[in-house]
Amino acid sequence: MKITRLFDLLEQNQKIFREQEVVLGGKNNGKWTHYTASQYASTVNSLSLGLLSLGVGKEDKVATIIYNCPEWNFFDMALMQIGAIQIPIYPTISEANYEYILKEAEVKFIVVSNQEILERINKILPGIPSLKGVYSIEKTDGISHWEEILSLADDSNKEKLNKIKSGITTHDTATIIYTSGTTGNPKGVMLSHSNFIYNFMGASNIISKNPVNKALSFLPLCHVYERMLNYMYQNMGISIYYCDSIDKLRDFMKEVHPEIFGAVPRVIEKTYDKLVRTGRGLKGIKKQLFFWALNLAHRYEFDGKNGWFYNLQLPIADKLVFSKWREAFGGNLDTIVSGGATLNPRLARTFWAAKIKIMEGYGLTETSPVIAVSTFEKGGVKFGTVGPVMENVELGFADDGEILTKGPCLMKGYYNQPEYTREVIDKEGWFHTGDIGELIDNKYLKITDRKKEIFKTSGGKYIAPQVVENRFKESPFIENAMIVGENKNFTTALIIPNFEHIESWCGVKGFEYTSPEEAIRDEKIINRIQREVNETNVHLDKIEQVKKFVLLPKTWSVEDGELSPTLKLRRKNILARYKKQVDGLYS
Repeated sequence: MKITRLFDLLEQNQKIFREQEVVLGGKNNGKWTHYTASQYASTVNSLSLGLLSLGVGKEDKVATIIYNCPEWNFFDMALMQIGAIQIPIYPTISEANYEYILKEAEVKFIVVSNQEILERINKILPGIPSLKGVYSIEKTDGISHWEEILSLADDSNKEKLNKIKSGITTHDTATIIYTSGTTGNPKGVMLSHSNFIYNFMGASNIISKNPVNKALSFLPLCHVYERMLNYMYQNMGISIYYCDSIDKLRDFMKEVHPEIFGAVPRVIEKTYDKLVRTGRGLKGIKKQLFFWALNLAHRYEFDGKNGWFYNLQLPIADKLVFSKWREAFGGNLDTIVSGGATLNPRLARTFWAAKIKIMEGYGLTETSPVIAVSTFEKGGVKFGTVGPVMENVELGFADDGEILTKGPCLMKGYYNQPEYTREVIDKEGWFHTGDIGELIDNKYLKITDRKKEIFKTSGGKYIAPQVVENRFKESPFIENAMIVGENKNFTTALIIPNFEHIESWCGVKGFEYTSPEEAIRDEKIINRIQREVNETNVHLDKIEQVKKFVLLPKTWSVEDGELSPTLKLRRKNILARYKKQVDGLYS
């Protein structure tokens, strides 16, 4: 059937999923609950009727602050069926951003996951004049449970519901997603049904060349990237199992045995680091075999380009080492879709060598989101790039290398902010992404940096910090780094060591390790990281080379405002927080 509104997926699900087949699965209090296509559609219809009885109407805004679970979909679809607009919000943003979004969007109702999220917003709720009620997914003291809305369903309104549904068009606003941003207030991106549909149809055409049956969803559904994948899975008849916390990921993979999931590079980096730490903990021949296999994986090329001897070794490495890695992912993992930031090519090679396909993509909330992504066709992947341009997307470049795009996936605009919309979409209809890139081999898009993050030294030289930072993060001793040097005569860095790796290294060397706070003052550890810095500097231009650095004892986090919800550096916040340390590097 032709999908013109996102909730049309409900009808399609009933045709492509078998009667008892799982469409959505979620775990609550240690117990799995599964929903078939008919149960999914029935729950959504009852919820739509309940919302109508509650007084929710066309273009009313309902905010959801919900961890990944089947109920997220129930509200998503139920609201769209009555022409209301979901405002999905990250559970980890600041109180000030919660207040700004809820006020600007004039939110009528809020749905939260649990007591923890309710407590984060409780103080600001009296100041939201449009607010009429708060509901929860888990039973929570002081507010109504979401199933109370189901109990309001009035079957006499079914005809009214059907009339409303038939009046909703493909170009109506389906959602407003507030961008996390790295500076200033969040902006509400208005996305239509057709914006998403064109995007997930293009993604579906790609995944159809490499069919899978079971997905694990752990990236926040409030983010456009996981949400588009969520629609794509449903469109392709892929069962979705939800993990409500990344901390539980390993356990969920062993239970679900997924074949595909979406991830951001930071998750892949941490997974890789864990694999390497496991290898370092081995002894004797097992340890030698592990690092022999890992070094093979680092050199992986497609189509047997490494030669016959390499190709002879790879199956042996797979049997002895890589097969164990796949077991840690549940045994069936075939594909990881990577987006949200640039992935180190070495990691992509490593996973491909281990028969786990890393499909890199690139896009923004404003583009629904995918602009370019790797494909499963021959020549569809090139390491160090985000793949070919997606179908239905036009690509261009400004004179300074900024990536431009237009097409049916481009947003309707920013909610209540036409001036900002005009700033990013020019008179010819090109959206200015703010990212710098280039086409490789006239086919593959490569992202080089954020336009606003490129800075100039006092000598007039430009530095793209992401490129340099990614180089430093290749070191197992360095978890994160931020390059500093705007209007300065040399480059410095704030470095967060990989303390788990350092603790392991200290154990091997027979050194005492007590805490991160002590580690950053330990001359042996400082000297070891200096070695890593020196070795990385060899591969950098002279102006990019880090002359001084300071070690920090605490990992940057979303909660502390140092990372965006998609784990990008909030440079302005980090610089403000560590001003004293940065000043010390230049004193």
